[in-house]
Amino acid sequence: MPISSSITLLNQRSLLSSANSLVALLVIASLSLAAAMPAVPSFNLSSSTAEPSSGWFRAGATWYGPPNGSGSDVFINKDDDCISSRVCFSQGGACGYGGDVGKPPFSSMVSAGGPSLFDSGKGCGACYEVKCTTNAACSGKQVRVVITDNCPGGPCVEGPAHFDLSGTAFGAMAKAKQGDQLRNVGVLQIFYRKVECHYPGDKVTFKVDPGSNPYYLAILIEYLEGEANINFVEVSDSGSRSGSWLLMQRSWGTIWQVNAGSPLQGPVSIRITVGDQLKRVLVAKNALPKDWQPGGLYKSSVTYQL
Repeated sequence: MPISSSITLLNQRSLLSSANSLVALLVIASLSLAAAMPAVPSFNLSSSTAEPSSGWFRAGATWYGPPNGSGSDVFINKDDDCISSRVCFSQGGACGYGGDVGKPPFSSMVSAGGPSLFDSGKGCGACYEVKCTTNAACSGKQVRVVITDNCPGGPCVEGPAHFDLSGTAFGAMAKAKQGDQLRNVGVLQIFYRKVECHYPGDKVTFKVDPGSNPYYLAILIEYLEGEANINFVEVSDSGSRSGSWLLMQRSWGTIWQVNAGSPLQGPVSIRITVGDQLKRVLVAKNALPKDWQPGGLYKSSVTYQL
């Protein structure tokens, strides 16, 4: 082999060896840098939503309305019993509770739910405990809220679950005197779990729509004990349908309606099926009196059917 060819071959081998060494050094440096970097916390709600061994789940949280208000109380219509009007009840949320959201027993501890929680109105009245631990202003204690409104867009659709809390409820998760600090966070990562509802007096409230008449009945149902999301509502009157049940339809939120076809004669009993996994049937016997009136408000005890 000529001397010039030998020299060329040696130079090529030397360059190849140097290139391999450089690649090896770059790989080692990259691995060392990755090991030295701190772990970045992840709040990917779509991957792992449960807090280990606790029954709590992750969700996003925001707040709306006045800082110490009930969320939807920017303006309250003077006639907060106009349950047939979506415009009137938009001040109390998409479930139809109106001005009651700011009064006991709700007492402004309410929330709008993202699509999975509001569930086209089926989630209205459901109770949850929420807590936060991801901010210095978080107290870590759980507070109870009721779903009374719908949050159909924005951050409410960015994860599996989202609570758009009233200013009062959001601040209740904070340490003492740090409610305003917590409300300035923006989207907050929280934990939540569904719980049974409990109200003083153990009475279900039925508000009759002012547009009701003997042939058409619409009612708002409030303050259900236990697992309170409603699946079905039926009515039975004291007239020709006595002993049989007429199925109502969800109008919107927690407003239920029925076109009876023939006059509904009082007293009227109301049967309610509630629950997600384990269905419960509640019967309010003679919930509406013999002389029930459009716009009337009636409270009733309930019994349980298996």
